[in-house]
Amino acid sequence: MPKVLIADTLSPAAVEIFHNHGLETETKVGLSKEELIAEIPAYDGLVVRSACKPDADVIAAASRLKVIGRAGIGVDNIDIKAATSQGVVVMNTPFGNAVTTAEHAIAMMFAAARQIPAANAGTQAGEWPKKAFMGTELSYKTLGLIGCGNIGARVAERAKGLCMKVLAFDPFLTEERAVELGVEKADGLETLLSRADVITLHTPLTDQTRNILSREALARTKKGVIIVNCARGGLVDEAALADGLKDGQIGAAALDVFVQEPAKTNVLFGAPNFIATPHLGAATSEAQENVALQIAEQMSDYLLTGAVTNALNMPSITADEAPRLKPFAALAEKLGLFAGQISDFGFEEVVIEYEGDVCELNRKPLTAAALAGLLRASRGDVNMVSAPSMLAESGVRLSETKTDDSPVYDSLIRIRVLTKRSVNDPAPGWRSLAGTLIAGQPRIVEIKGMALEGDFSPTTLYVNNLDKPGFIGALGALLGDAGVNIATFHLGRHDAGGEAIALVGVDAEPPEGLVDKLQALPHVRYAKVLSF
Repeated sequence: MPKVLIADTLSPAAVEIFHNHGLETETKVGLSKEELIAEIPAYDGLVVRSACKPDADVIAAASRLKVIGRAGIGVDNIDIKAATSQGVVVMNTPFGNAVTTAEHAIAMMFAAARQIPAANAGTQAGEWPKKAFMGTELSYKTLGLIGCGNIGARVAERAKGLCMKVLAFDPFLTEERAVELGVEKADGLETLLSRADVITLHTPLTDQTRNILSREALARTKKGVIIVNCARGGLVDEAALADGLKDGQIGAAALDVFVQEPAKTNVLFGAPNFIATPHLGAATSEAQENVALQIAEQMSDYLLTGAVTNALNMPSITADEAPRLKPFAALAEKLGLFAGQISDFGFEEVVIEYEGDVCELNRKPLTAAALAGLLRASRGDVNMVSAPSMLAESGVRLSETKTDDSPVYDSLIRIRVLTKRSVNDPAPGWRSLAGTLIAGQPRIVEIKGMALEGDFSPTTLYVNNLDKPGFIGALGALLGDAGVNIATFHLGRHDAGGEAIALVGVDAEPPEGLVDKLQALPHVRYAKVLSF
């Protein structure tokens, strides 16, 4: 039974979801890094919010961990690269707190425009500071959105209801989506900075977005602009923002997130017209419950069925897709394993071809499975999560094609790898393998363009030879003398007397030296023992 560690506070209803699915859970909140490292080897799943920080050391110790679930959207506290290299799926819940965060951004915008916190403090102090605060109307002003994804789009919808003009800077925002939302797509950050009366940020923190509102960027804004950040700390240069508030370039600023949290001290604290809240963007009872319930469902589905939802390092697989994809994924992985084992000196390019009915399926997980098999032959413990990034880091080119019709089979998957040019490889070039499902079982049906039909025996002897009389007898004699029993035997060839392939399933691993003897037979070009 899969076991899940809940390392941050989760609602009882979410814990009950795990139990209803038959999963075992343990809740241990507030673990130190050392305590977490000691605990994590016993678990298949880990649930966190923002307090628990599974870094590379924690993930390295998680010998059976399959999935980390973040009840919320931000994953800055999770080392995704380390998780990916270890084959651990990282999931979040990007939609559960979107409305709550969008509403908080709008509230912060109003609070900054009307200086509500300072006015409240003065009023409650008995000062009645009516003349001290002159606010700014938001209607008909231009709101500049940096990031127009899930949360940014909701901010745009609400701003449109306030009769604001919305200008969005987001490289991933299509013209069609901009029209649908009723926003103008900015042609660059410069345009947004020069035109926006209010700027709100709704983007993750990455190398590309860190300090996107730098000192130089803030200097290019309209004088008196209002800055709102309810996304991630580090998107705004805090020292530059403080200086802008003091010299009047920035009219007001409202931040819910900071570079260092909890923010006990900060250069912005005490700056004029500055409002701070302690990371409350997702802090409503509705949002906290929603994300907890969602992550419990997502993790349960993955651990029990293989369905992948809202993963940051793995293609999504719905619960309906998972059963249909499973046999094709097994086929793709075995083909990749075959190709990897016969590419003795590495490869420079990989092409995966899909034909027939399989083209209608979600092919990203199938490609990931094929790459996992391909790399496992040389890299060891690789899975569908880690393989795509590992291949990309190696510089190997990957392409994928699909053909809706397959001339012979309902579905066919073909893998072609271009082996490296090496003085050690007497025949570098393309290696090609194809397979299909027959009665739901993976079968190989083509090797190097030669048709044959064979199974993936756990131990298989692969021989590439010239089709000459006496070869099969010599092969059988060698195996017999070595005490190796033949379980299956499959042959393929181009033409009589031409190149041929023999796939021999055997009951036991051939003794050391047998392959060398096979390689020495007349007409044998290549021989290797394969494991599946």
